[in-house]
Amino acid sequence: MKKPLLLPFLALFIVNAIYGINFVIAKDVMPAFIKPSGFVLVRATGATLMFWILLLITGYEKIQRKDLHLFAAGGLFGVAINQLLFFEGLNLSTPINGSILMSVTPITILIIGVIFAREKLTWLKIAGTLLGASGAIAIIVYSKGSMDLSSKTWLGNIFIILNAISYAIYFLFAKPLMKKYKPLTVITWVFTFGLLFVLPFGFNQASEIQWQTFTSDIYWKVGFVIVGVTFIAYLFNIYALKHVDSSVVGIFIYVQPIIATVHSVWMGKDSITWVLVGCASMIFTGVFMVSRKNSIILPDK
Repeated sequence: MKKPLLLPFLALFIVNAIYGINFVIAKDVMPAFIKPSGFVLVRATGATLMFWILLLITGYEKIQRKDLHLFAAGGLFGVAINQLLFFEGLNLSTPINGSILMSVTPITILIIGVIFAREKLTWLKIAGTLLGASGAIAIIVYSKGSMDLSSKTWLGNIFIILNAISYAIYFLFAKPLMKKYKPLTVITWVFTFGLLFVLPFGFNQASEIQWQTFTSDIYWKVGFVIVGVTFIAYLFNIYALKHVDSSVVGIFIYVQPIIATVHSVWMGKDSITWVLVGCASMIFTGVFMVSRKNSIILPDK
């Protein structure tokens, strides 16, 4: 591994470690304490404030008016649509369904990146993405059980798939901005626009929150979603996107079920088996393959 890639790869690992735990934590808060759209508004508001504080402390960078539409599009797809669909989908579906369906995200990112962002498509990227997806789905099914495809979860499942597509489109708008601005500048303005888009959808539910009914555990979980899942994860993700292709950022999503399984083992709810080790090996091999620069490029048609 080249030294300049160590920090972006570490950032991506931390991001997906946070996301891997989030499936269960967010489900504990919704909808008993906060309804989905209200939760999105809470996390977007908190993260936006933290981004602006950090930006003003580290040094404000002026943006060009002609780039406002890119920031707005990033906020629409990367914050509003992405988060609203994911939380609404997770509320209507199950953590297992969410984990499995999110495996389509790296594939979507790869396809959109090649078609619209003109990223190079290689045999290693294709094989690595499919290998990682197979390992991720296998580890989820083996350790947690199969998907729930009942009539109660179908709408939530569709929302989660659309969330994955929205997240991939967000990369399409964020990548060109990374060539002109610092990662913190990009994510601050993306969240500023995203907050404006989320506001009309989440205001009513956010105003209904009964904060006095929260236990200390629920307060901690809400704080984890705001600071960890939103502020830290988005900041680290956009930093990594500046240094690697979007397909590399996407493939790290397959690390999430490994983290979730390790968390279950630590909590005494699961155990390490050779099947889990094999699945994890498939995922890390897929990450390595997609991250490789020197690979055979597919010929143009």
